[in-house]
Amino acid sequence: MQAPLRLVVGLGNPGADYSETRHNAGFWFCERLARELHANFASESRFHGRVAQARATENRAGIWLLQPQTFMNRSGQSVGAFIRFHRIQPAEMLVVHDELDIPPGELRLKFGGGLGGHNGLKDITAHLGTQDYWRLRVGIGHPGDRNEVVNFVLKPPRREEQEQIDAALDRALLAWPLLARGEWNAAIKHANSKPKIPATPENS
Repeated sequence: MQAPLRLVVGLGNPGADYSETRHNAGFWFCERLARELHANFASESRFHGRVAQARATENRAGIWLLQPQTFMNRSGQSVGAFIRFHRIQPAEMLVVHDELDIPPGELRLKFGGGLGGHNGLKDITAHLGTQDYWRLRVGIGHPGDRNEVVNFVLKPPRREEQEQIDAALDRALLAWPLLARGEWNAAIKHANSKPKIPATPENS
């Protein structure tokens, strides 16, 4: 559980039609992280995805970033091919994904556990044969009716929701140095903290 992090996987659906939809929150984080690390994505057909590599520095180990291009429910095809080729253990991987059961603006970092009905996680787990990998759950909220879930995740957030999600992704980036150093307990405390509400005359 305390293995150093070697791979960050952002989940989403490929193509312009899906780029701004809630289901692509994992892609959004990976793109922000790549900019932070000055890493560039390139398509890798053998891994069915887009891959970026941040080189090792004096204070940070090298890290791979992966965006599967297989569509969400086949994410495991990409992840499985990648970790087998690079001999990465599941416990050395962080999967970033949208989460219906968390409000926009909140995050949850955890190791292992249930899959919450998320098709990307289910396929990754099926290909790896284990649920023991890190997940960063990015809250997108719930439509309130399970029959509306598919339609909900495949639409863009409302403006105020997008602002909350963006703030959460910024907060996750601030936790990146902790993740890169394998300081998991501190990273969990940082990521899982409630977002601060700006002071106003009403709540100050």
